[in-house]
Formats: sequence, structure tokens, C-alpha cells
Amino acid sequence: MTEYTLTDRESALLGQDFLTWLWYAGEARGGLFKTAEGAHFTCYMEQRVAVQGGEGDSKETAVVSGAHARLSEAKAGLRRGKKVNKAMLRFDQDGESWTLQLKSEDFALNSVKPPKTEKAGEDEDADGAFLEKMYLYEKCVEFFDAIYKEFLALRLSATKWPEELEAFRVWLSKEDE
Repeated sequence: MTEYTLTDRESALLGQDFLTWLWYAGEARGGLFKTAEGAHFTCYMEQRVAVQGGEGDSKETAVVSGAHARLSEAKAGLRRGKKVNKAMLRFDQDGESWTLQLKSEDFALNSVKPPKTEKAGEDEDADGAFLEKMYLYEKCVEFFDAIYKEFLALRLSATKWPEELEAFRVWLSKEDE
């Protein structure tokens, strides 16, 4: 059994709150978010979501995955008090897509797949292809940072967070179509 320090436990709880909010916020606003510079992008949870509830030996986890998974079983887990602890996210902007796996306990961006780039030809600069790939990874981090900043602003607001929780409860009470 893994023993967590108080800081690890609080990070995991904040991460679960973030991922659970992100699922709700993404669906409630059609996935639309903005970067710090005001550029629009979309973010959706897709294909793989894990929800977890309980503590210690009574901890339960439900994982929903599949190319066309509706995530209704994971949403049912939320209704029973579980929270999202791992999810596959997709960011889209200007016809390009990034996917990544995010865990609640450490906010590590895993399995990041940026948009495909063209391979450098023999007479092209190999550094250019590398720099383009790094630029695309930075865009992915920029998207994540923008969403997390928005979440923290809401979460730390004494007036906006209760309103967000009420909207979340309404969203959660709706049956999947």
C-alpha cells in the first residue's frame, strides 16, 4: 500500500477536483476555452476516464475506455461520490489536435501526442523539425496552463465556486442522452 504525505494527498484531491470540474466544464461549454492571450481552443475528455472513490482498503476505481465510449458508467460513478483521477484529454485548435493522459495525483502530462509534422527532407534543416515539435509541445502545455489557471480562479473564489458547484450538480443530475 502506498503511503502519501499530507501534501501528496492534498495534491491528489485538488487534481481530482480539477479533472472532475474539467469534465463538467468541457461538456457545459462545448469544450471551448481560451489561452491567456485570448486564443480559443477546445478540450474534451475522450476514450478513457478513471473515477475513484473511498479511501484505504475501501478504495474503488472504475475505468471506462473505448474508441466510442459514452462515459456514462464513469458519470454514474461521479453520482456515487467518486471523482476523476485519470483521463485522456484532447485539445483542438485550428484543425490540429493534441492528446494526452493526465493523472490527478501528480498532474503529469503523459503520452502527449502533438499534431503530426512533416519530416525534414535531406536538404532541409533537421533543427527546424525539432523546433517545430517543441513548439507544438509548448502549445499543449499552454492549453493545460490556461485551463488550470481558470479552475484555480474559480476554486479559490468564495462567491464563484459555490455557483460552479450548483451548475455541476445540475449537469451531473442529467441523464446521458
